[in-house]
Amino acid sequence: MMKLELSPRLRAVAALVPAGARLADIGTDHGYLPVSLMLSDAIASAVAADIRPGPLDHARRTAAEYHLTERMDFRLCDGLAGVAPDDCDTITIAGMGGETIVGILSAAPWTKQDHRLILQPQSTQDVLRSYLAGQGYRICSERVVREGDRWYPVLVVEGGSMEELSPGETVAGRAGTWIDQPERRGYLQWLLHRTRQQLVGASRSERLEQEEKIVRLRKIELYLSEQIDRL
Repeated sequence: MMKLELSPRLRAVAALVPAGARLADIGTDHGYLPVSLMLSDAIASAVAADIRPGPLDHARRTAAEYHLTERMDFRLCDGLAGVAPDDCDTITIAGMGGETIVGILSAAPWTKQDHRLILQPQSTQDVLRSYLAGQGYRICSERVVREGDRWYPVLVVEGGSMEELSPGETVAGRAGTWIDQPERRGYLQWLLHRTRQQLVGASRSERLEQEEKIVRLRKIELYLSEQIDRL
């Protein structure tokens, strides 16, 4: 059987795609994720979508290399604009900033209905988590993967309701949704170090608006410290 090896962060996303899923991979880039899942017969169908022609052409070439062109659909579109609700039951969005993912979901409210979302934000995770909690989504589970010097959280999300997140939970996720894994301690320690660096910078500023930021950072620092102590 032909096989395509994925990077650690994409392997973490692929592992969460349900067997037999009808997948839409948004921001597919080279198409590695859907092609890998098709090769292993893990999914029933795949839509590879990207906003730019270049990456979508790369995805087509990847599919052709593995003789999968006829089994995949390729959509040139902004986010989910070219994907219909009936095209998929599982949506992966990996390698984008949290604010970009928020924009994609805001333009496609149908994603709250009978769809599994697997989201891997590369930045502003707090913005994404806050949006999900306030806009009719439920974070079912979270895990983290390390690739090189970077940490990548992966969120499994469905339509539903959840309680408002605390400042610390927007940054690190709610403890009850985390999958127990050894990498979590290192990730929390990294977040704590970054938070303390931000506190140092904010404390040096004399601007009044920094006072509110310092209060929030203190809450995040306390939450992270408590979570690390419980591990």
